[in-house]
Amino acid sequence: MDGLAGATGVHGPAGAGSPAAPPARRPDERACVLVLAGVDPSGGAGIAADLQAVAGQGAHALTVVTALTAQDNDRVYHVQPVDSAMVLRQAEVLAAKIAIAAVKIGITGSAANAQALAGLITRLRARQPDLPVVLDPVLASGHGDLLSRDDAVLALAPLLPLVTVLTPNGPEARALSGEDAPAAQARVLRARGCQHVLITGGHDDGEQVVNRWYGPEREQQWRWPRLPGGFHGSGCTLAASIAGLLAQQVPMAVALERAQLYCHHALEASYPIADGQRIPLR
Repeated sequence: MDGLAGATGVHGPAGAGSPAAPPARRPDERACVLVLAGVDPSGGAGIAADLQAVAGQGAHALTVVTALTAQDNDRVYHVQPVDSAMVLRQAEVLAAKIAIAAVKIGITGSAANAQALAGLITRLRARQPDLPVVLDPVLASGHGDLLSRDDAVLALAPLLPLVTVLTPNGPEARALSGEDAPAAQARVLRARGCQHVLITGGHDDGEQVVNRWYGPEREQQWRWPRLPGGFHGSGCTLAASIAGLLAQQVPMAVALERAQLYCHHALEASYPIADGQRIPLR
C-alpha cells in the first residue's frame, strides 16, 4: 500500500504565539482532522485523497494546502510550495475555532513549510499533549518524481520527533533511516522520536504485501494479497484513514488494522481515469 493568491480580508502575522483554544467539541460534532498536504489536480492523491479517506472513517477533514502541483495520475511535473506564512495562517484560523482531534501531514513542499508545521504542532500540543500526528513521509511519486523543492529527507527532520504514527513505504523507510532491514529502519526512526512506525510493503516482491508495525510495546505484521496494477494515492489513503480513526479515539492497534482493511478494499475497487495508475475507490 503503498504561488497562491492572497486571501482577501486576512491580515496579521502568522505563527505568533499559541493558537487560541477553541471551544470543546459538542457531542453532535464530528471529530476533525487537520490535514496538511498538497493539491493533486488528478484527484487521486494529496488533499483529495485525504479528504475522502478521513470522511470514510466518519471524521471530517480540515484541508490546509502546503503545495500546488502539476501532475496526472502517473507523473509529477512541477511542485510550487505555498508560502509558509500562508500555510500557518490557514491552519491557525481553523485551530482558533475548531477542535482539532488529529493531524495528518503529507507533502510539505519545502523545508520552510516543514519547520513552520513543526512549530504549529508544538503549539497545538501545548494545549493538547496527546494530539495524534500521522505523517506520510512522501519523498517522491511512484515514478521517482520529487515532491519537495528541498532535500525531502532533511526537510522532514523537524517533524519526526513530533510524530505519533509514521507510515513510510520500504524505499522511504530506507531513505529516512539509512538502513536496509525493516526492524533496523524502525529502530532508527523511533530513536528520532516517532512513536509508532508502520512500514508498508507495496514496493516489495511476492504474492503478499507485508506491512510491519513497530511500537513502544508491540510489534505486529499484517499480510494482504498483492493486487495487480498500480494505484495513485494509496499511501495518502492509508495515513489519512489512520488519522481519521485516531481522531475518534480508536485504539492504536485497532486503528492500524481498520485503516489497512479500508485501504485494501479501496484499492481492490479502484477505477481507471486514463492509462496508468488507478484511483482508489475511497
